[in-house]
Amino acid sequence: MAISPAKIFIVIPAYNEQDNISIVIQSLLKYEYQVIVVNDGSTDQTSWQVQQFPPVILLEHLVNLGMGAALATGTKYALSQGAQIIVHFDADRQMRVADIAQMILPIVQQEVDVTIGNRLANSQIPVLKKYFIFPIARILNNLMTGLYLVDVHNGFRALNAKAAQKINIEQQGMAHATEIVQKIKKFNLKYREVPVTIDYHVFGQGIGGGLKILHDLFLKKIV
Repeated sequence: MAISPAKIFIVIPAYNEQDNISIVIQSLLKYEYQVIVVNDGSTDQTSWQVQQFPPVILLEHLVNLGMGAALATGTKYALSQGAQIIVHFDADRQMRVADIAQMILPIVQQEVDVTIGNRLANSQIPVLKKYFIFPIARILNNLMTGLYLVDVHNGFRALNAKAAQKINIEQQGMAHATEIVQKIKKFNLKYREVPVTIDYHVFGQGIGGGLKILHDLFLKKIV
């Protein structure tokens, strides 16, 4: 099945990314994808930077709501514009634009509904993450979602329109990543992990971030 690049939407949540967002956008505009940036209440010049690239769609949150909320806003907008494939992509220059093609290929070929990036094979991952945080995260993810993933909480993912419509992101913070996997299982969506390269400029989430995710997920169950 051929899909026009105009029907492939890249959704980028951005919070205080004035030093990175222009570079990310310039890399994406070499292709013909539709690019959406959700400025999630930034207090720096992120919004102004995005406005320098007229082809890019800029959506604004007046206050910082969290990455899950930003992805929900961007995904809903993309669906309203007739998106056939939606790619979630970070604003911090750690993901490689060149990997998008291999992320969307199994969806274009109608083999799966969702692809999830697997950074373990191709990335230089900080030792603490690779040998301590990731193994624990895999066990917890398997227990909480019923799906075994080699890599967990990798924000690089692609969804076809059917999957994006079914996976209504309700977790506003970082727990959205686990929520998405739970809903892949719930709706029996076909998925595949795809090798990607993540270039670590900063460490990212640590143990504290993981505990916050567990808190958010259990709090939602209680509520």
